[in-house]
Amino acid sequence: MIGNEYSNKTLKQNLIDGLSKKEFILSKFYTIVFFSLAATLLIGLATFCIGMYYSSYTEASIIFREVEFLLAYFVKLVGFFSLCLFFGMLLKRSAFALAFLFILYIVEWLVFWGAYEIFDSADKAFQVKNFMPLESMYKLIDQPFQRVVMTKFPDKMDLAYDYSVHFSEVAIVMGWTALFIFLSYRLLKKRDL
Repeated sequence: MIGNEYSNKTLKQNLIDGLSKKEFILSKFYTIVFFSLAATLLIGLATFCIGMYYSSYTEASIIFREVEFLLAYFVKLVGFFSLCLFFGMLLKRSAFALAFLFILYIVEWLVFWGAYEIFDSADKAFQVKNFMPLESMYKLIDQPFQRVVMTKFPDKMDLAYDYSVHFSEVAIVMGWTALFIFLSYRLLKKRDL
């Protein structure tokens, strides 16, 4: 979305044609929100249809239980796409932006190991890592496959785990999203095109 803007010079042409830099970033953010909403609705509709087909439950309270995971999925997508928008604005090339995602993943693990060395506790190191962008997005919907596996082995209920969506985790991702959009705007505003 951004790499092509730089390589095809359409960003410069949009600005020459009268689109402000703020409007340009907002148009990209609206695109992110639209695609995230479309993906969320598609996932929601697919899970609803599969659930209705394979489930014997017909009560609305059971059918629409835990729909907050769809909100978490939407926030996760918006946050991730905003991060990609920022990397695309920063590096001007799609391939480099994707490489930076991998570098950010490594940096988050380095922060974890640094926090582990400082606090000498894996729990505290994970608490620090949970504030990093990629990890905070991952934590919104935590361990979905483990939850599915646990339904197949009900006798292992002593391995209880909190799968719920927490507002604090949503707030962290929304904070990162706002920061990435703001930094993208500041970068575009300062950059000489």
